Amino acid sequence: MTQPFTLVGTARPKPERAAELKQLLLSFVEPTRQEPGCLEYHFHEDRDEPGVFVFYEAWRSQADLDAHLALPHMQAFWEQRMDYLTSDLDITFLTMHSPYEPAART
Repeated sequence: MTQPFTLVGTARPKPERAAELKQLLLSFVEPTRQEPGCLEYHFHEDRDEPGVFVFYEAWRSQADLDAHLALPHMQAFWEQRMDYLTSDLDITFLTMHSPYEPAART
């Protein structure tokens, strides 16, 4: 297996839009997990800063992530993200040194 393409992102919503953003981001979870090339997709809320959202994504390749980001609902979110956020998404791209083996995923 090639090394996954992984990232962690943080979203800091405007207080008045936090609940709405949470629901929107939650609506992305299951469809994204069904996409070809999606290895992991998790959505979290910071325990120390409620209302701050963190997502973790692992993709089979950069091309798979690019295909995900090109989907209409992702393009719409990207274009409208600042309506929800106090500052732009903080995204960190990672190199995974402990990838999952395909047989380990059941």
